[in-house]
Amino acid sequence: MSGEPVFAALSDATRRTLLTRLADGGPATATQLAAELPITRQAVLKHLEALRDARLVTSARAGREVRYTVTPEPLADAVGWIADVGGQWDSRLAALQAQFSSPRAK
Repeated sequence: MSGEPVFAALSDATRRTLLTRLADGGPATATQLAAELPITRQAVLKHLEALRDARLVTSARAGREVRYTVTPEPLADAVGWIADVGGQWDSRLAALQAQFSSPRAK
């Protein structure tokens, strides 16, 4: 999986907040998002750019406004990767538990 941009984007709390806001509240402009956060519009734009670079949001110009919308596919890919890795660890941990609980291990 080449999800480094997604994980890098999600590593920042402000970006996660923006992504959650867009997922829950629908498309919004940087100005609208900045009004809900204790950071400047410029800072919001930089965070949105990182989210866009990771393909987690898209932007569309409507007149003078640019509206940002969540793109769920990259996040779904990341969740799938996490589930696969988690499943591998579950198998390994089960094998270890079986080894230590076998009659020979005692």
